[in-house]
Amino acid sequence: MSTRSRRRLGDDDYSAPQHGGKRPPADQPDTDEVTFSDYAAAVRGPAPIPDWVVTSAGAIDVDLGVMKSGKEADVSLLARTYDGKRALMAVKRYRSAQHRLFHRDAGYLEGQRLEGRTVRRSREMRAMATRTGFGRELIAGQWAAAEFSVLSRLWQVGAAVPYPVQLVGTELMIEFIGDAIGAAAPRLAQLRPERREAEQLFAQLREALLIVAEAGYAHADLSAYNILVHEGRLVLIDVPQAIDLVGNPHGFEYLRRDCVNVCTWFEARGAHADVDDLYHTLMGAVPHA
Repeated sequence: MSTRSRRRLGDDDYSAPQHGGKRPPADQPDTDEVTFSDYAAAVRGPAPIPDWVVTSAGAIDVDLGVMKSGKEADVSLLARTYDGKRALMAVKRYRSAQHRLFHRDAGYLEGQRLEGRTVRRSREMRAMATRTGFGRELIAGQWAAAEFSVLSRLWQVGAAVPYPVQLVGTELMIEFIGDAIGAAAPRLAQLRPERREAEQLFAQLREALLIVAEAGYAHADLSAYNILVHEGRLVLIDVPQAIDLVGNPHGFEYLRRDCVNVCTWFEARGAHADVDDLYHTLMGAVPHA
């Protein structure tokens, strides 16, 4: 369930002036998963805002169910509608601190550029590394903000990532990558490309990773499981652990691991994907590397 309160909307709500007197469409399900949009009060994604984003405070959100459930977060499909305009979004809800079982280290956050501050070796870093109660709360409060911050930066420089629509607490709404009826794009790992197609996909991934490296980042958890393929276009997802290549002392180790993971997958499908070549190409693109 969302960090915000989801409730059934009554007649008084629909006629309230602040929502423009609009009622939801007649086919809108009457469930506790229907609420008004909180876009106006959220931390919003970068400009220019894509045309498909529904920005009205009178918009209605309908949670269409969980698409993926993981140890750190659940991802649901959400439809936001207003005045005949409808947008599908993926909603990532990070779990409360006491239920988090992050497999990631505090090392991912070291030197990270986040909300105008830098996480350094300090009491905070020690607390995160040792998973004290204070440390777990810090981790719980940072992953959603980290993903929103990285997605915003990468989207602005033209990287192949979903557009980050909004952030409210530990709930992140991003562009849904899939078709208009809610069928999600497949992960790269689900595909069985022939050699020629694998070569084309790897060339596209190489260009995508170059843009990420030029922005000073490495995905740091890259594999065929967090790359989507939608209508022939690769999209990188799951970036809360993306690291600042210059600020993080382990940055280039993470970068090389990314290269090994994807090159191994593509080589197994007949593509020429040399780890050293990709790694040194990306290294050369990093600012002040």
